[in-house]
Amino acid sequence: MDIHSTELLEKVREFAQAAEKKERFEHSVRVAETSRKMCDMYGVDPDKGYLAGLAHDMCKDLPDEEQLALASKDQQPISDVERAKPSLLHGRAAAMKLMHDFGVDDPDIIQAVSRHTLGGASLCPLAKIVYAADKIEPGRPQSSEEYRAALFSKSLNELTLAVLEENMAYVESRGKVVAPVSFRFKESLKRDIASDAELALRLDGAF
Repeated sequence: MDIHSTELLEKVREFAQAAEKKERFEHSVRVAETSRKMCDMYGVDPDKGYLAGLAHDMCKDLPDEEQLALASKDQQPISDVERAKPSLLHGRAAAMKLMHDFGVDDPDIIQAVSRHTLGGASLCPLAKIVYAADKIEPGRPQSSEEYRAALFSKSLNELTLAVLEENMAYVESRGKVVAPVSFRFKESLKRDIASDAELALRLDGAF
């Protein structure tokens, strides 16, 4: 289905609103709006940002067995930790729901929804945007206008790294273990930032 169609967006909205708790759906709308704004800022299709943001949590309130069944459709391994706590799979489940039930096959949207919780190495710009938007949408306690303005002054990779590091620190402050994939995400972002700096130097030298 055309990812820019109003029909698709309304179908996803209807499912998300019916499947999610009221507060979570309101969060999802804010993530969608924040993602769209960030896409405009960083040169990514804003319709993709809105759709991915709206859909990112649409399976989080489904029964555990349904989340497991949906997530398994991506044919990626499911860890013992994920089997013990299927809510960790809600992003993967939502991505497969989008693909199989709503006909969305855009790889950037699928990756953005699938990886929005913990991130991952070599993510596309849309996936970085949705990851960050989920953590900084205006309903988050720390997310004042000044806070967001300071982040939005950074490059996308710098912004995403700042949000990731803040999230990792929060997880550690609660006595929990940061997922290994988040460390891989951090190193990947650092490489991306170094590549950005190298490209900027080359461009400066060309003029």
